[in-house]
Amino acid sequence: MSWKKSEKLMDTIKHYASFPATGVSLRQMVQFGQRPSTGTLFRASQFLSEELPIRLAHRVQELNELPDGLSEMPSIKRVQDWYAQSFEELVTMSRPSISQEVRQRLIAPSKRNRESRILSQTTQNPSVRAGQYRSAPPEPEENGNGNGHGKIASQKRYFVASDGLEDWPPELNQYNIRFAQVLERIKRRHDSVVTTVAQGILEYKRKRQRMQIDHNIQAFLDRFYMSRIGIRMLIGQHIALTDQRQRSDPNYVGIICTKTNVRDLAMEAIENARFVCEDHYGLFEAPKIQLICDPNIHFMYVPGHLSHMLFETLKNSLRAVVERHGQDKEEFPVTKVIVAEGKEDITIKISDEGGGIPRSAIPLVWTYMYTTVDQTPNLDPDFNKSDFKAPMAGFGYGLPISRLYARYFGGDLKLISMEGYGTDVYLHLNRLSSSSEPLQ
Repeated sequence: MSWKKSEKLMDTIKHYASFPATGVSLRQMVQFGQRPSTGTLFRASQFLSEELPIRLAHRVQELNELPDGLSEMPSIKRVQDWYAQSFEELVTMSRPSISQEVRQRLIAPSKRNRESRILSQTTQNPSVRAGQYRSAPPEPEENGNGNGHGKIASQKRYFVASDGLEDWPPELNQYNIRFAQVLERIKRRHDSVVTTVAQGILEYKRKRQRMQIDHNIQAFLDRFYMSRIGIRMLIGQHIALTDQRQRSDPNYVGIICTKTNVRDLAMEAIENARFVCEDHYGLFEAPKIQLICDPNIHFMYVPGHLSHMLFETLKNSLRAVVERHGQDKEEFPVTKVIVAEGKEDITIKISDEGGGIPRSAIPLVWTYMYTTVDQTPNLDPDFNKSDFKAPMAGFGYGLPISRLYARYFGGDLKLISMEGYGTDVYLHLNRLSSSSEPLQ
């Protein structure tokens, strides 16, 4: 039986959508998840069971109010239903009844929590304007009573550890396991959101006979995908913390690696990008990539995010080099990847000799569905289940989404081109890990 959203559910969603999201920093996630007891995980479940519905409600509302008939596209409606269904599953999940004494223990801060207060202060990302990726849909025009700013964030905090005494009642542990199972189901449901929204934009472009999308839709997609990265990060982190088997590697806290080795990840991304390039163009050997990187540079990051950004940017460089110099060239110019470590940032520069991009086309590089490939492929929603596997030349999502991943944890992705020669891409990664999600 197919799922249908009720009017009552839409009213509840509207109520939740009036609250702002609460941003979390990478460092807070790590401090919080180092030794999660049953009580700590229960607190995190409580936080997420309030926070995730707010973020999901923002998306349902915004998908409902898109400009120019975009909300009516079948694929957009499908995605909206996924978000509404996930919202419903979270808010209707029953909570365990717990005694007053257990409640007090959960509220009492742990000893560890007092020392680490200093560490968990968050910093502002210099690349992001306040409100640029705000999670809530844009406010309607103020109505003159001066209080058009929606409701104040509730005082819930993600980073609250409970004392690690293991004599918690079994109901808490059962709830934690059940909650992680619900999150797992939600995560799977949303696997193909990126391609399904892209399909919705294609439907819209065909119906409206548009070549490009306007800046309102562009800004919506930026907010939408940034919010999705945040939701998936919180869900993935929570599932990994709940799953005891994940704890075998001392450098991992959930899906975050406290000693992410930049050189190892770069080598792997180079290999993958060259393999895809050889496969796509039928080359005996893809253009070479030279890596200049101190093997000991490591920092706290999500390896999956970094791999994705490196792979996407390297793939673009290789494609440009092959297309500029021709597939039958004996010796392609070498693309360079240089990694430098500063106090605030680790920066990775990728320099290719792929002929560059005209200056007038640079803004288009950051627009979704812009691709230099003549024919945008018709998207198969399943081809990209994991988000991280992409054809050589996809549908123009590589760079804009990579920039969101970079900005999500306080970094940035910049592109400087010399038309007639090549392009330099700068990937800045915040090594202090103290930047909060840019959702306000």
